[in-house]
Amino acid sequence: MVKIGNLELGEFPLLLAPMEDVSDPPFRAVCKKNGADLMYTEFISSEGLIRDAAKSVQKLDIFEYERPIGIQIFGNEIESMREAAAIAEAAGPDILDINYGCPVHKVACKGAGAGILLDIDKMVSMTEEIVKAVNIPVTVKTRLGWSHDTIRIVEVAERLQDVGIQAISIHARTRQQMYKGEADWSYLNKVKENPRLHIPVFGNGDIDSPEKAAEYKSKYNVDGMMIGRASIGYPWIFNEIKHFLATGEKLPAPDLAERLRIAKEHLDFSIKWKGEKLGILEMRRHYTNYFRGMPNFKPYRTDMVTADTYEEVTAILDQVEEVYADYVF
Repeated sequence: MVKIGNLELGEFPLLLAPMEDVSDPPFRAVCKKNGADLMYTEFISSEGLIRDAAKSVQKLDIFEYERPIGIQIFGNEIESMREAAAIAEAAGPDILDINYGCPVHKVACKGAGAGILLDIDKMVSMTEEIVKAVNIPVTVKTRLGWSHDTIRIVEVAERLQDVGIQAISIHARTRQQMYKGEADWSYLNKVKENPRLHIPVFGNGDIDSPEKAAEYKSKYNVDGMMIGRASIGYPWIFNEIKHFLATGEKLPAPDLAERLRIAKEHLDFSIKWKGEKLGILEMRRHYTNYFRGMPNFKPYRTDMVTADTYEEVTAILDQVEEVYADYVF
């Protein structure tokens, strides 16, 4: 049984990665229903929380059915991160997660996210202060290092454990790689082989099929996996991986009716939570994957990502249901 603090997550938990502009409550809802064991919010700016910025505060929204749920924060100032951690804890999450992995320029090059991998001592000090500031388990999401020449992940994981974190998720790329090239999970094996390490280690990067999940589980000895981009528009991946690990057999792909049902459910919640204009706008990134592989689908996708009202979007979805009624995935 994998545990974070007193939270029991099962024998091999599957986590939904915190993804900016993706891992919001509507998306988390469909992932939870399809097998995600632990989910995290989008990353939230520590400075935004301290200033009570509306966009940052809204990201604190969590719901009972999501539990266990973690709130993730990022920043480059230790005192601001301490204050933000306390604010996040007050929102009632089960876990507080620290983002030490975001590679985007506007975050990393200000010393936050993966940028802190250039200053491991500060990373450890910041983590220690955050652990002291809250009464819930603290976890970390990070990368292998800033560049291939600066990978110290075995040392980093141990030092973060020693100041109190209770699990670590590692994206098996460097910041320099961004999302390019192949993730190198061999470093995760090295982390797990450290005899001093006893906290759970979750692997992240390139898990896009049940077969790959099974291969990497066997090869790299991680305690669970964090799924990110492969879940966008395809929340079924969590249950598909679980079924394959348990039986060695693949579940049939979701049919058109199921894809339409979940897409509409996702859209409805998105509008309910954000309002019609923003809810429709932020759903657009998901449509390609909900209907990936369907022939001659481009005109419908174009219509979906340019539609401005709920009625327009649902009319297009109804049209897809009629035109592709006999299509088999």
